[in-house]
Amino acid sequence: MKNYFSSNFRLGVLGGGQLGKMLLTETQKFDIYTAILDGAADAPCAQICNEFHQGSLMDFDTVYNFGKQVDLLTIEIEHVNIDALLKLEAEGLEIYPQPSVLKIIQHKGKQKDFFVENNIPTSPHKRFSSLNDLKSESLTFPFVWKSAQFGYDGTGVKIVKNEKDLNNLTDTDCIVENLIPFKNELAVIVARNKSGELKTYPVVEMEFHPEANQVEYVICPARISDEVAQKANEIALKVATSFKHIGLLAVEMFQTVDDEIIVNEVAPRTHNSGHYSIEASYTSQFEQHLRSILNLPLGNTDSKVAGVMVNLVGEDDFFGNVVYENMDEVLKMDGVTPHIYGKKETRPFRKMGHVTIVNNDLSEARKIAEKVKKTLRVISE
Repeated sequence: MKNYFSSNFRLGVLGGGQLGKMLLTETQKFDIYTAILDGAADAPCAQICNEFHQGSLMDFDTVYNFGKQVDLLTIEIEHVNIDALLKLEAEGLEIYPQPSVLKIIQHKGKQKDFFVENNIPTSPHKRFSSLNDLKSESLTFPFVWKSAQFGYDGTGVKIVKNEKDLNNLTDTDCIVENLIPFKNELAVIVARNKSGELKTYPVVEMEFHPEANQVEYVICPARISDEVAQKANEIALKVATSFKHIGLLAVEMFQTVDDEIIVNEVAPRTHNSGHYSIEASYTSQFEQHLRSILNLPLGNTDSKVAGVMVNLVGEDDFFGNVVYENMDEVLKMDGVTPHIYGKKETRPFRKMGHVTIVNNDLSEARKIAEKVKKTLRVISE
């Protein structure tokens, strides 16, 4: 095994947002030297990594030159310059997840095609190169419209109910999916290292904000039958083995009204659906990501206790310097741990942090989560 700890080894991370910040907690625990590349000078990682580089993740030269300075490269966001990564990989740099995997996943049309080609259950879809291309098609309403690239946190996803809604869509490469009736949105995080060792985290349930299409609560374990959980776990493993990715893969799924499981989409990195694991699991998803990409033995993915995560997002109509109102009230609650991401300015629905609630009783944890949501407000000065 290479000596990653207290050594000259340099881990490069593309992206310096909140996922990177939480990853740095683990690199600091193991004394692994980190270099971060991000476009924003005030990125959450900027002040706490060993070395910070400012530059565009989509610029070939910036990504390539950054990669030449590290011993292994990983990501905390998939919107990166793939051509630069392919060149670095051809020159011998280890990059996880692999650029070939990222190339498929960062384009939702290619990702959906991959599911179909590998017999992974997913909703029927069609790809379109432009808005005019879409409008020329005979369409059945309602349907789900997704921008093929650069969508995140509800951005780039819309439910199109009628012809008038077409005018609100962006003119871009996109996919259209059938609107599937479902009971639950579920997710499974799969870890895979270079040796091929695979581990899954328990199935989680995600509750979404009706307007922002953002996750409001993540509940672990999901409130589903053992049979449905087993089916979700098996499908997540099939997705991971089909991609042969190294690192973490978050597999988002729907539980249909007749208890079938279909895959919605995947993320090749640590994920919002796994934040609960910092407090509730034996091995957090961030430590597991490090173990995966460094080809270390994978950690125990079991939960120590039930966990519910609440996303903290900017309140509507508030812009500017952030204030976390009633934080003292939340800190009085047992089993409640806030995480603040270090973004100095808030705006409506911007992800500013999360709060994890742990309890031996899942229903009690969910009640406390509701209380946290109503108490802690992200506003501005």
